[in-house]
Amino acid sequence: MSPPRHLSLRRQLLLWLLLPQLVLWLAAAYLAYAMALGYSNEVIDRSLAKSSRALARQVKPFGNGFYVDFPQAAREILEEDPNDRVYYMISSPPEAFLLGDPAMPRPPAGLPVRAGASYFYNAAMAKQGNRLEMRVAALYLNAGTPDQPQLMLVQVAKSRALSAELAHKILFDMGLPLLGLMLLTSVLVWAGISRGLSPLRNLRRSVEHRSARDLAPIEAENAPSEVRALATAINTLLAEVHGQVAQQRRFIADAAHQLRTPLAGLKSQSELAQSELRQAQPDVARACRQLEQVHTSVERSIRLVNQLLALARAEPEAGLQLAPLDLAQLVREVTAEAVPRALARDIDLGVEGGDAPLAIAGHAGLLRELVANLLDNAIQYTPPGGEVTVALQPAPGEVWLRVSDNGPGIPPAERERVFERFYRGSAEGKGKGCGLGLAIVQEIARRHRTTATLSEHLPHGLTVSLRFALSAPPGSAR
Repeated sequence: MSPPRHLSLRRQLLLWLLLPQLVLWLAAAYLAYAMALGYSNEVIDRSLAKSSRALARQVKPFGNGFYVDFPQAAREILEEDPNDRVYYMISSPPEAFLLGDPAMPRPPAGLPVRAGASYFYNAAMAKQGNRLEMRVAALYLNAGTPDQPQLMLVQVAKSRALSAELAHKILFDMGLPLLGLMLLTSVLVWAGISRGLSPLRNLRRSVEHRSARDLAPIEAENAPSEVRALATAINTLLAEVHGQVAQQRRFIADAAHQLRTPLAGLKSQSELAQSELRQAQPDVARACRQLEQVHTSVERSIRLVNQLLALARAEPEAGLQLAPLDLAQLVREVTAEAVPRALARDIDLGVEGGDAPLAIAGHAGLLRELVANLLDNAIQYTPPGGEVTVALQPAPGEVWLRVSDNGPGIPPAERERVFERFYRGSAEGKGKGCGLGLAIVQEIARRHRTTATLSEHLPHGLTVSLRFALSAPPGSAR
């Protein structure tokens, strides 16, 4: 049974440490009482056995009967202490009263009868309207002659109150020190728990008094290993949060810088076009060129905003649920959508492989954005008359997606940096893009547990490769 959730760690520790101690103390007290009662009964049994044999020696056969040499003084000694009075009875044959107290409890039925052996049992005896709990010793003896064998029963009993009183005294003498020891242990446990939890209190205070912008590591060098491990985990989380915050700040700064340029150009070109059209004899051709530049700036701004939104969706902190999908069908659909742009630039765009379904686990929207960015970059940087090829190459347990073009390519020294945000490579490519296409591709690839790699496409050009793990086909039985 788990403790209630609202209990503090201190209370849970106290509960799990002190409650077993209480149970063990009660068990020890019960065991001590049982042992004390057993020892007192053992002492009484020995006394009763000795008394029964001494009494049996006072009975001697005489003719056809028995002679009992039991003077009154001996009886008075046995009955002197009312709190420890000894009751006795002699019967021969057994249960045929000869001497003593006829109210003596009889031996239990089924008791084995063996001459010379003593038997002990608990019984109740009615005495003067009261019910007395007794401890009885029964001794069977051969009292007849060889010609006339006869069995005699000697019973001696004492009240069990004395043994219970002795057991209670022993329990009190043992239980009181045990109780004191338990209280002392409880105080030491409480003090030890308070001492052991002090590093957690210090850690809590160090976190409570921080501002939302303070992401410095928590100091826990002198703390125990468990608290140090917790502090290390928190510091790791703080470092990740700090990195994400810094990344978001850089992203906002870069986005503001990138958006400022096309918007400023859009404003200046629109002002020039308005100024030209306000003239008495406007130059229509010049105004059209300025409006074309405005249109180009608008397209670039729209593309930049769309890429910024796609990059935000691909961020690690964005929620992502992977589901089975057909990569071959997705690639064919996205490639078909890019055909008009390729034809407008006189570029041969085609798909190789992927005739059969290729099931992977992924996010359809992000993978569409990935393929669209690869095709857009390839079409944009490939000169007219060039070729762009999308290839799907299945392998055991995986599939390779490759997009190749015969454009200018990327120098090996720049192939790592082109995946950085807003980085544009060689001078030939500058001004054509926003520097976000490959950054989006790499971010989406990482979200799908893979990476995009660049290689040279012979005789010239660039190949972007990604590897995806195959899974069960969509809609297949699980």
